[in-house]
Amino acid sequence: MKRDRHSRILATLGPASSTVERIRELCAAGADVFRLNFSHGSHADHAERLKLIRQVEAERGHPIGVLMDLQGPKLRVGRMAGGKVLLEAGQPFRLDLDPAEGDATRAGLPHPEIFAALEAGTELLLDDGKLRLRVDRFGADFAETTVLVGGPLSDRKGVNVPGVVLPISPLTAKDRADLAFGLELGVDWVALSFVQRPEDIREARELIGDQAWIMAKLEKPAAIDHLDAIVALADGVMVARGDLGVELPPQQVPVLQRRIVRAARKAGRPVVVATQMLESMISAPVPTRAEASDVATAVYEGADAVMLSAESASGLYPVEAVTIMDHIIGEVERDPAWRTELEASHTPAEANTPDAICCALRRVAELLEPAATVAFTSSGFSALRASRERPLAPILALTPRSATARRLALVWGVLPVPFDEVHDVAEMIEHATAATLKAGVAQPGDTVVVVAGLPFGQQGSTNLLHVARVPGT
Repeated sequence: MKRDRHSRILATLGPASSTVERIRELCAAGADVFRLNFSHGSHADHAERLKLIRQVEAERGHPIGVLMDLQGPKLRVGRMAGGKVLLEAGQPFRLDLDPAEGDATRAGLPHPEIFAALEAGTELLLDDGKLRLRVDRFGADFAETTVLVGGPLSDRKGVNVPGVVLPISPLTAKDRADLAFGLELGVDWVALSFVQRPEDIREARELIGDQAWIMAKLEKPAAIDHLDAIVALADGVMVARGDLGVELPPQQVPVLQRRIVRAARKAGRPVVVATQMLESMISAPVPTRAEASDVATAVYEGADAVMLSAESASGLYPVEAVTIMDHIIGEVERDPAWRTELEASHTPAEANTPDAICCALRRVAELLEPAATVAFTSSGFSALRASRERPLAPILALTPRSATARRLALVWGVLPVPFDEVHDVAEMIEHATAATLKAGVAQPGDTVVVVAGLPFGQQGSTNLLHVARVPGT
């Protein structure tokens, strides 16, 4: 399944996209990786969807990645008298641990960790930021606030505490049960919600090990203060713009998106831009011009993937949403300015052997314009490092591990190809050139560039670059 584009599409499955026929259509339209959102649906629902993905994968003969997205902690107020009350700007309002129904003067907030992190002047956001409170006085089990922005407050609305690191694990009991289930199913990526600190990635790594790659969802402003450390510890990152946009002024979100994408690219970590990319296509067959520009911006920045949420999970036009996203990416990548922007945002190599090899790969590709790069990889490291250089030619990642192939389906420019182990350089070159022919990315007589690590199978050992010619007339 050769893609004529470098950026990938991550599509969420849900009620609108959970039949084998629909998954086939989404793959044909351009979906490279599927997201299972564990905030919704039962374990049985997700098990069935993953089974169908693997069925379509077998039919197409090409690896398809699966990302499970953990819900993370959900901080919410309790129930309100009559289901809804009206808060007026300027009035006092109390939050406490009392489980009694709330009214226009108080509400239950069953999260002592919030009270433990408060300071005078802290602002609390309710219902995705529609209501805003200022903390005037607080204790271990209460907060006296003033309503800054009023409005209706109904049962179980969410609470955000911007600018405060909450003493809370990103993994709830539900998440731990979901994670164990997902790993047993064989998911390829785990998206970790509510990341605030590098320690959150370490906590998840202790549970996940090497069973899947971890994607840190950057949705809390506190995480930005530790951006480089979080990126270094995670296997990939997601710009979760929905929650970022609740806790930060909207004008800051595009700037942070660009900063996160650059940090990920510098570290050689796959980066996904997510949330509301084609939001109007939940109910309309075409996106707005602004949405098309939003997708294009992420592609110009060099994001590895762009994501569809409700558009493909529960919208009326899931296949059309993937199709138009595919077309937008293709249009951008045909623009000469796209390549210019990628070159301008490229980060210099570091003084180590893998960087030196892939820096040389970049220069060789510029001079020789090969039909493809072939990266032999067991762990995925060589392919990731080649992708970091953003070469124009496709990167065939030949790997003996199906898990690695599926994980690499999310990575910019990489075409993962399951392959047998190779034992020497001559065999490697023979397999590399044959693979480019079979994948349809090269013709007899074309030049290909091969990168690998010796000895074979040793993670992070990229130390070989070879220029080969595809045999034939």
